[in-house]
Amino acid sequence: MKTSNWKKSLILLTVLPLLAACSQQSLLEKGQQKIDQTQASASSNVDYGKESDEKPSKTLAESVLVDAVKKQLGNNVKWNGSGAFVVNDNKSSLNADVSSAPYVHNTPLNSDKQLGVADALLNKTTRQYKNRNETSSNGKSNSETIKPAGWHQIMLKSSPYNTLYNRGHLIGYAIAAGLSSFDASEANPENIAAQTAWANQASNGEDDNTGQNYYETQVRKAIDKGKTVRYQVKPIYVGDDLVPMGNEIQAKSKDGSLDFNVFVPNVQPGVKIDYATGYGSKE
Repeated sequence: MKTSNWKKSLILLTVLPLLAACSQQSLLEKGQQKIDQTQASASSNVDYGKESDEKPSKTLAESVLVDAVKKQLGNNVKWNGSGAFVVNDNKSSLNADVSSAPYVHNTPLNSDKQLGVADALLNKTTRQYKNRNETSSNGKSNSETIKPAGWHQIMLKSSPYNTLYNRGHLIGYAIAAGLSSFDASEANPENIAAQTAWANQASNGEDDNTGQNYYETQVRKAIDKGKTVRYQVKPIYVGDDLVPMGNEIQAKSKDGSLDFNVFVPNVQPGVKIDYATGYGSKE
């Protein structure tokens, strides 16, 4: 009798951990299914809008604010109502009180062909007022053959922006092409990303359509007033994606009159983008 009880106890000791493991695995599978369902639900709730829309909807802009992006931007990220997001209450983390000649520094591409942070100190000597065709910085001879990582173009016939992608500068031509040591052309691979046409171009002179051009205009105006501006653009990637989810853009003038910190999402009205590959599909 004692032997029989001992055998039963041994069997229980053997089986119970297996049952616990199976139960734990089942919970993990259910948890993963819940995550997958939540992600699918979030994706289905995105309002992609129409090709003809001048700016993205809030849900389309927010679709790139996945956890990995939020981790890089911090917790203080707020929708500005005009296509982009304000970071850290619009206060930059830059030190503009530096003693240095104007410069632009681009981080070399990493092994996944992702761009790094672009940092600059700008003033009137870096400003370029001439058209690209009038300067040697044009790079026209080979710019059209340069294809940033994830460059899979789509024509958008009804869009005010015409195409899905632009060769988007991190540090813009107009604010830095006056610096002889900086290649401001579209043929500089360390300064050019596959950026949506909306994210690159949007700015109507007002504050209700805030793509990167809107914020570059603020920098241009500050420089034209004789201010020295520290400027930084950081492409935000997830994992080894080929296309950035957007750009964090910061600027601060030496006198403090210009100071902003924003995130411009790399989205396009009417289009769903696979950031891992760069392919887009019209929604």
